[in-house]
Amino acid sequence: MKLSGIYVPHITPFNKDQSINYEALKTCINYWINSGLSGLVTLGSNGEFPYILREERTKLIKTVIDYVNGKTQIIVGTGAPSTIETIKLSKEAIDLGADALIIVPPYYFKVSSQDLIEHYKKILNKIDASIILYDVPKFTGYSVEVTVFEKLVNEYSQIIGIKDSSNNLLHISELIRRIGDKIAILGGTSRVILPTLVLGGKGAIVAVANFMPKQIVKLYKAFRNGNLEEARKIQLKVNQITDFMKAYNQIAIVKAITNIIGLPAGIPRNPIQPIKGEELEKVRKFIEKIELTR
Repeated sequence: MKLSGIYVPHITPFNKDQSINYEALKTCINYWINSGLSGLVTLGSNGEFPYILREERTKLIKTVIDYVNGKTQIIVGTGAPSTIETIKLSKEAIDLGADALIIVPPYYFKVSSQDLIEHYKKILNKIDASIILYDVPKFTGYSVEVTVFEKLVNEYSQIIGIKDSSNNLLHISELIRRIGDKIAILGGTSRVILPTLVLGGKGAIVAVANFMPKQIVKLYKAFRNGNLEEARKIQLKVNQITDFMKAYNQIAIVKAITNIIGLPAGIPRNPIQPIKGEELEKVRKFIEKIELTR
């Protein structure tokens, strides 16, 4: 499997009773597929994977894979705090038909670089599948050192990419310099889509693709076609949006904006609360002001 282009780490719509709204998810999938995205990332951070019950995971993954029916790539998040659970979740996702896995580093307990290397080695030795590694300091509490990624990539051919959500251009550039000729380095935060592409990255997996996928795909294509001015304009608009989003919980604001543009994003799962009242109206006015539409 080859990684390139824009991928959506898609939301999981929930009903008011906190159950998963599968029909709403299918409606959203139709929109994302028709927007020119390279693929979907199921059970990523924006899919609220830590809040998904074990008994829900199988149905959710199967629903997405069956409904997409080969129309686009499906990457499934299978990272967990322990190595043993990550291996179990990874095997289940592959058995269900995932095209690739994205594996977040262990979270809750802080681990050393050597712990990380051993963690991933055990997984890679057990799982025969395309693997995307992931650096997301804001959720794990630490950033994975470039040397850790470099060591693993040089040893395991099934690693096809790294999603870098460090928001650190030096970190991203070092990954590209050291191993960008072997795997795809993907931007993981909206602010660095264009900078990552300019440095030699192959695309991005970004939350804003939930509600503005066509614009993000347009940015990517503009860059690939040599139209840097068009790509720059879109990136600046994305930066304006992400700057506004900073004031809110990431899950809540992504779902609020996705609902406002007319997709059934539902509400977050507790304990995260949906944006309501005056704050929701503020979001709505901002979306109208910048003329963000489907």
